[in-house]
Amino acid sequence: MRLKGGALTAVVMLAAVAGCTDQLDKGSSGPRQPEDGGAALAAAESLTVKGRAPKTGYSRAKFGTAWADTDSNSCDTRDDILKRDLKEVKFTDGDCKVSYGLLEPDPYSGKEVTYRRGRSLVDIDHVVALSDAWQKGAKYWDAGKRIALANDPLNLLAVDASTNRGKGDGDTATWLPPNKAYRCEYVAAQVAVKKKYGLWVTTGEKAAMKKVLTTCPDQKLPSGGNPTKAPERFHAR
Repeated sequence: MRLKGGALTAVVMLAAVAGCTDQLDKGSSGPRQPEDGGAALAAAESLTVKGRAPKTGYSRAKFGTAWADTDSNSCDTRDDILKRDLKEVKFTDGDCKVSYGLLEPDPYSGKEVTYRRGRSLVDIDHVVALSDAWQKGAKYWDAGKRIALANDPLNLLAVDASTNRGKGDGDTATWLPPNKAYRCEYVAAQVAVKKKYGLWVTTGEKAAMKKVLTTCPDQKLPSGGNPTKAPERFHAR
């Protein structure tokens, strides 16, 4: 049947709308983008509050071998983060093993730090410490999720070693970077990791998060990183 006039126009418009909808659906699995401004504070508000569980049973081995190549790019996780966070990077061979680079500046202290392989001036920090995660939910996970957390770029940051050693396994309530200019970004990263992995927070921790983030109400929530389950070939003790 042939359509004329307004009927034909309506059919064309409906087809165009359907085409746009198809394109939106196809694009929904694309790269994750940073949340809108203010999302960090809202996300902190949404975190579940519980008491800290005992540290009993915790060991680093519960989160798998250190710096496992869970993203299968043939570089270990530590070198991946050094490449991402350092400037003027140099390699011992190829483009994996970082031999030199600069933290300009170190986010935790605000000072400049030179990285040279074999010297302990730069750490890769777990923004949410693995021991803290263990006491706030990770104890009950399977090994694949714990390994994923330990190697997720969303939870990793190259920082000054001496400053980082003072953090230990502290949460927001017990430790913040001395560099006050970085505190909002740091807390937002902790919130993002805890939200992504379903970790809970203590009452004091949540209050501390909100106290920091209310000073920067437009702070965005970081996103992305690796899947929350490591490939089956990785194991933990």
